[in-house]
Amino acid sequence: EREDGNTINILDKQAVNILPDDEQHQHSSTMEKKVKRRKKKRQAKESNNNILNDQTRITIDDEIINDSEQNREENVDKKQETITTKDTNETIDNNSTRNRVYVEVSTEEINPAITNDANDFKKSFNPISGYVEEPLLPLVKACAPLNDILHDLSKYVQLALNETPEEPPDDLTIDESAAIRLYTIEWDKPHRSLYSMLNYTLKTGSREDVLPYFKYIKLFLTALIKLPCRPPLTVWRGVTKNLSSEFPPGTLVTWWPFSSCTMSLTVLENSMYLGSSGDRTLFSVEVINGRSINAHSHFVTEDEILLLPGTYMEVQSQVSPAPELYIIHLKQLIPEEVLLEPPFEGAHVFPKIGRHWYRKKRFIIPICFLMAIFIGGAIIGAVVGSKLAANKKGRLFMIYITQDK
Repeated sequence: EREDGNTINILDKQAVNILPDDEQHQHSSTMEKKVKRRKKKRQAKESNNNILNDQTRITIDDEIINDSEQNREENVDKKQETITTKDTNETIDNNSTRNRVYVEVSTEEINPAITNDANDFKKSFNPISGYVEEPLLPLVKACAPLNDILHDLSKYVQLALNETPEEPPDDLTIDESAAIRLYTIEWDKPHRSLYSMLNYTLKTGSREDVLPYFKYIKLFLTALIKLPCRPPLTVWRGVTKNLSSEFPPGTLVTWWPFSSCTMSLTVLENSMYLGSSGDRTLFSVEVINGRSINAHSHFVTEDEILLLPGTYMEVQSQVSPAPELYIIHLKQLIPEEVLLEPPFEGAHVFPKIGRHWYRKKRFIIPICFLMAIFIGGAIIGAVVGSKLAANKKGRLFMIYITQDK
């Protein structure tokens, strides 16, 4: 017997002609059943082959789809790496040290729409106007709008909260103190830290770019305003660029970012900061409302003075004591209009300035003068009265003697 049904049919017809009628009929029925069974087997085999082919095609299609998705993911990763590299190049600091605090590193601008350091110092509009309308929230909720902006923000928020004592100094709450601490924490490279992104946005971004930071700024400024103002002092800040032509004497400037400064000039002279070669600009700033944040800083050994947004100053002078080194002297002034709104009622951005002695005593001096005149008159009157009384007694005594005589 062969697998081919046609051949079987031919053999069956030859066998039927030889057998008797009953046997021929029986044999024919048997052979027809066998043929039907073989046809069913053949159809089932063909069906299985088709299913296998379909499965193979599906597997191949899945592999193609997976390959394309993998390629797409690789492309996305490459794009993210490119964006990260671009952001790293645009960031203010590229070193592992905290030279960002006191030094702004000048880099080539990849995006021509981004302004340079000089223009950043002279930004004309108030980027945080209206932040006071935000509610005062815990640190976790205040940072929620920034989760899509800052890498792994929740990890650093928790780190700041864990490092904050249960009773922070300066009568700050845990969330307020942790907000300052979060500002000072460095993110793992190549990701940009909160202070870097915040100040970069305040300097170069539009108002829409700054809005996601408003809730954090409200908590951050609430904490900073509660800190006591340092007495008037001179602090230093550096830029790795020659900005002498941008700050002629008499120029009025406003710094909108949070500006970290140091009281030690030797810190900036370190090779990890400004160094001793290349174009360097040192800002010597006479500040009147700087806040010392070392008690709430992630780096407790640093005496960091933070200048608030809207610091208004006048260029007093500039000098170049060495080649490629320029020192610009700035003096902070109290602006006529409000540049930084206090975060809560009763808050003071600037220290309370006491009246001069002559203003305090402008009412006391006349009163004291009148009292002195009154006392002097009383004394003179008493002396004159006593003399008159003595003279009267003398006259009476002489009259008495004369009459007796």
